[in-house]
Amino acid sequence: MRRLRGLAWLCIGALSATSAIAEDGYDLWLRYRAVEAPWAARYRSFVTELVAPSGSDAARDEFKRATVGLLGISPPTATQVGRDGAVVLGTPDSSPAIAELHLDLHALGQEGYVIRSIRVRGHRASIIAANSATGVLYGTFHFLRLLQTRAPLDHLTIQESPRIARRVLNHWDNLDGSVERGYAGGSIWDWHKLPVYLDPRYEDYARACASIGINGTVLNNVNADALSLTPPYLEKAAALARVFRPYGIKVYLSARFSAPQEIGGLKTSDPLNDEVRRWWRRKVDEIYRLIPDFGGFLVKANSEGQPGPQDYARSHADGANLFAAALAPYHGIVMWRAFVYSDHQNDDRARQAYDEFVPLDGKFAANVLLQVKNGPIDFQPREPAHPLFGAMPKTPLMLEVQITKEYLGFATHLVYLGTLYEEALGFDTLAQGPDSSVSKVIDGSLHGNRLTGMAGVANIGADRNWSGSQFDQANWYAFGRLAWNPHASSRTIAEEWTRMTFSNDVRFVAPALAMMLGSREAAVDYMTPLGLAHLMAAGHHYGPGAWQSGGPRADWTPPYYHRADAYGIGADRSKGGSNAVSQYAPPLAAQFNDPKLTPEKYLLWFHHLSWDYPLASGRTLWDELVMHYSRGVDYVRAMRKTWATLAPYVDAERFAETTAFLAIQEKEARWWRDASLAYFQSLSGRPFPRGYAPPERALQDYESISTPYAPGNPGWTAAPFRH
Repeated sequence: MRRLRGLAWLCIGALSATSAIAEDGYDLWLRYRAVEAPWAARYRSFVTELVAPSGSDAARDEFKRATVGLLGISPPTATQVGRDGAVVLGTPDSSPAIAELHLDLHALGQEGYVIRSIRVRGHRASIIAANSATGVLYGTFHFLRLLQTRAPLDHLTIQESPRIARRVLNHWDNLDGSVERGYAGGSIWDWHKLPVYLDPRYEDYARACASIGINGTVLNNVNADALSLTPPYLEKAAALARVFRPYGIKVYLSARFSAPQEIGGLKTSDPLNDEVRRWWRRKVDEIYRLIPDFGGFLVKANSEGQPGPQDYARSHADGANLFAAALAPYHGIVMWRAFVYSDHQNDDRARQAYDEFVPLDGKFAANVLLQVKNGPIDFQPREPAHPLFGAMPKTPLMLEVQITKEYLGFATHLVYLGTLYEEALGFDTLAQGPDSSVSKVIDGSLHGNRLTGMAGVANIGADRNWSGSQFDQANWYAFGRLAWNPHASSRTIAEEWTRMTFSNDVRFVAPALAMMLGSREAAVDYMTPLGLAHLMAAGHHYGPGAWQSGGPRADWTPPYYHRADAYGIGADRSKGGSNAVSQYAPPLAAQFNDPKLTPEKYLLWFHHLSWDYPLASGRTLWDELVMHYSRGVDYVRAMRKTWATLAPYVDAERFAETTAFLAIQEKEARWWRDASLAYFQSLSGRPFPRGYAPPERALQDYESISTPYAPGNPGWTAAPFRH
């Protein structure tokens, strides 16, 4: 069957090389469109034959698919190098050709690889060698990326290993086919047809993930349904695991803490109850019989109404260790989310996770990863790093970022998140002095942790283009590349993606790259500048709603976060306020406690300041806010103009879609600017500075806008911040 599938892909590749096929984004960055002269001739001289053993089927099939599409050739396979330009791939155990080279691959682990230009039996060759078939596959995708981005193939000396062990997508997909905070259609998992029917899309998903080094996927929502742990759904998960296994991807499941009661017939879910512990051991045994390489559980507990150990006066460590004990015999792990806030309100929700988890440092089992969002609130356009990073040296922490753009314009706004991830990873916690970055916390190097991880909340749905828009694919790509190497450059990653997804023509690459690199800062400007946060409308989070108040909880409303009044604006987290600054290392605490020392991008996160507070620009705080909001809109307007000049380099379908979405983005950026400033002006009483237009409409008009059917939040309108 695999050979037949490979032949089918060769036929498809041949068609794509000889005929014009409309592009809709389905192929992502693995388009494999024909290489132009003179690169094509150069590359053909480097891929004259393929020396690939059995056992590397996924890598061999990908190589064949790519060379047919890129170069219009299908290099013959051989068992040994017999001509110049051979590509040799495999492991020392699977490939005699690799074994006879006596390479030192010990430092690569099971996922690393080497790519080298070398002479084999007197012939010029390129080798892709690793200790496992997965490593070979990763190396093959790297080699193909060189072709896709027009890199030279001579004198290759590449050695790569992932800096982070668990690189996991979190799908917030529900069993009914909906996706919480999903903006690309319904779930790609067709639970009704599984396990019998396996949509070919599942394998394409696995290929895309493997191409950027993702090695795990959580299939179901963190707001878990206990039914996902029942035998019928475990069989469905096992079917997906069989598809993903050749691509090095492990399946994980979100576990509902109260499952022993809901599907097990027990009267309690107390983590210290012996009957509960036995139930979870039996459930884990059942899972591993079906999925021998099951990765483990993701757990959200005692947050936003979810059940958890605190329901029984137990700690988060007690809860996590319950699962850890059941998984340990199989080397499975627990990813325990630190996104918690209790039913009772406190003065500053930003403090709660730190207050709950830091006292538990060192009390979690060895196979527990504490999954921490990049900031202390909730995936906002900009937040300072979560204070937990660096504060729990005895507990492995994994970073959780959001790929789906819940707070950044859904799928229609062009916002490249690689720069956000890079900013979060590069944040210096100063936990052990300078150069104690978040990236060093999560890769284990700062505290010597061996269990490491990074998670991304997926933006993938059933839309043909996977992510709802063409440019949102770049965020999936950037997550994978930065999870592999959290010290990489988001600029380099964006350029790779641009070249692979659209064009290598510098007349396209340079302006498109410039658009992407400034897009996130523009979104911060027109949504939440100078450290503001949570200004969106309640429930669906679509559009501005800084004025919205009331409801069951103050911390589900924007005024709780911006604290704007006649005097000024901003949340006081200084020592004189909630004292959230004290949760950072002392040098950072001292810096953030002083508004004159606080970076302006975090200013209103930590301080409540007068509208007339002078900033470094010489402008007052009010005037600076107006400037930032207006600058964000101007940037989107400039992106539209830039994109309009790029039509000659992009297929008509993807060009038209992006053109339309940029028009939506400019309209909504202006909406954000005008509505937010109209509200803040109603409190500040300050006039607009010269040269800046006032809002187009009255505040009451913006307050009257209602969008009850905004996408991404099916059935959740009564619980505004549930994720």
